[in-house]
Amino acid sequence: MLSPLVAFGVRCLLVGLFLPFSALDKLLNFRQAAAQASQAVSSWFLATVLIACGFCIEVGMSAAILTGIADRLAAFILAGYCIMTALLWKQFWKRPDFRLQGASAGRDVFWDFMKNVALAGGFLLLSFGPDARGVERFFHHPLESSHPYAALEPSNGR
Repeated sequence: MLSPLVAFGVRCLLVGLFLPFSALDKLLNFRQAAAQASQAVSSWFLATVLIACGFCIEVGMSAAILTGIADRLAAFILAGYCIMTALLWKQFWKRPDFRLQGASAGRDVFWDFMKNVALAGGFLLLSFGPDARGVERFFHHPLESSHPYAALEPSNGR
């Protein structure tokens, strides 16, 4: 009985950055988010499209992971989203003050970059499972659910 609650709690921790926080921030501060996005793309229109797409990805894929509906594919998409946002907005290598010791805004961006990469790893683990067999299974059946809340069958003392 406790297992489904733990599974749900773990999934809440994994997507909590996006739903509700980042998605809500995009709604409440859309102009600021679009301004940040316009630093990576040259067009204000494209920046607003990116923010709107990001909002849809954050809400839709997080909901899929929480419900367990096509959750493996949703996690795969969020992994890609984390990598793309790291590459577009966490460009520590472009910071003139990136250094390993002392005050460095570039190093702070580096750690944000690495957090995005680590979160992508967590989503890929959800997509593929704990072993190499899951990678092949995912690509053969990408819409398959992991059935995160299915009751375990009793082991009959085994």
